[in-house]
Amino acid sequence: MKRVLLALLVLLLLLVGVLVVRTLRFGSRQVPTEPAESFPVDATAAAGRLAEALRHRTIAASDGTGTEDAAFQALHAQLVTGFPRVHAQLGHEAVGAHAHLYTWKGTEPGLPPVLLMGHLDVVPVEAEATWSHPPFGGGVADGYVHGRGALDDKGSVLAILEAVEGLLAQGHRPRRTVLLAFGADEEVGGHDGAVRVAALLRERGVRLESVLDEGGPIGEGLVPGVTAPVALVGVAEKGSARVELVVRSAGGHASMPPRQTAVGILSRALVQLEEHPFEPGLRGGTQSLFEYVGPEMAFGMRLLFANTWLFAPLIERRMAAVPSTDASIRTTTAATMLEGSPKPNVLPSQARAVLNIRPLPGDSLEDVRTHVREVVDDARVELHAEGHEASPVSRLDTEGWRQLQRSIRQVFPDVLVAPFLTVAYTDARHFYPLSDSVYRFMPVRMTREDLARMHGRDERVSVEDHAAAIRFYAQYLRNITR
Repeated sequence: MKRVLLALLVLLLLLVGVLVVRTLRFGSRQVPTEPAESFPVDATAAAGRLAEALRHRTIAASDGTGTEDAAFQALHAQLVTGFPRVHAQLGHEAVGAHAHLYTWKGTEPGLPPVLLMGHLDVVPVEAEATWSHPPFGGGVADGYVHGRGALDDKGSVLAILEAVEGLLAQGHRPRRTVLLAFGADEEVGGHDGAVRVAALLRERGVRLESVLDEGGPIGEGLVPGVTAPVALVGVAEKGSARVELVVRSAGGHASMPPRQTAVGILSRALVQLEEHPFEPGLRGGTQSLFEYVGPEMAFGMRLLFANTWLFAPLIERRMAAVPSTDASIRTTTAATMLEGSPKPNVLPSQARAVLNIRPLPGDSLEDVRTHVREVVDDARVELHAEGHEASPVSRLDTEGWRQLQRSIRQVFPDVLVAPFLTVAYTDARHFYPLSDSVYRFMPVRMTREDLARMHGRDERVSVEDHAAAIRFYAQYLRNITR
């Protein structure tokens, strides 16, 4: 018995030693950088141009609504007037109905171009009267630019244009060609904008050095266990599948129901899916997030993330307890629509449910179909599925990533940089055939309260943050095009 206990003690000490050594070797991945180069910004004037852009109701066409053509045309006219050097010195092409592609030719055309993206469309506004400032008023007050699109995503588009305009004024000549692509239907899928731009570049044989689109913010208090602000750079995004479950029956009068109705069969299928979710997993962008923020945590948390080979189940269990973090470690399933009988005393001849399923990178649409079939396990339930796959995970060993990380740290020296998984989807996903360095980042500081304003009420961006975003894009363009 003593020998067994001694052997167990030795094994325990070895395990502890391995854990501690791995933790001590779990070093910071933050790159040291020199200060950013000077780039003067007239913050008041830039805020005024953004405010003017927010006054245009550029709502993309969706089910039951048409495109706000006049608003998109008026916005582009404003951009032409507001950024004269951009429109005099860069090539411009209209793509689709209202998307735009600009080309800033580099001095070395053999180098792969870099693409910066954004979108001009915004989501509709509900209950306009409840906003503190009119959503399409384009007001500047209390140090903020107020209105729909201030964050998502006219703020990014205007900041990019401000940076390019300023660099042109300084006589900057990029070695590498710079492409600017601004879609006009990102909020409804990007099919007339980003999809067409990507197809156009593919037809021309373009291979991109890197892609930078809207994405994660500089999160303040968004990453538990990390006190410093974290620049969350999306390196992958989940897919989206619409799955319909249909159960058919003879129907009839509700006074003489069968033992199992179509609604009952369908309800049982939905309960089964809720009780048997997809398996969680630390992979892709989420694994990379912990590899970058883990070394910046206190020793106990560092030990966990330095040894995910042992502690992954514990980490996954903690993350699964909160919907926002659960979504980053598994393919999620949500029943969003139900349809049965039109009358309370009639048995439906068909019961239908619509599920919104968001596949994690690594889970294909076929994996989704297989999971649903196996969990429901009922031949009476018909399955129909369509959607788009999750994106690949972008590389973190490329020039695009190095210069992006460097630029963020130069302009925001108090900020940590970390990859993460985007649980929504963006126009960036359409450009993976052209580059393996596709990133999503919004250079604006945000708290949880600020995040709720995106697609919500009282969307706004501070005048100071908008000026900082302009400086970031200018520094990034300098770094990536030299």
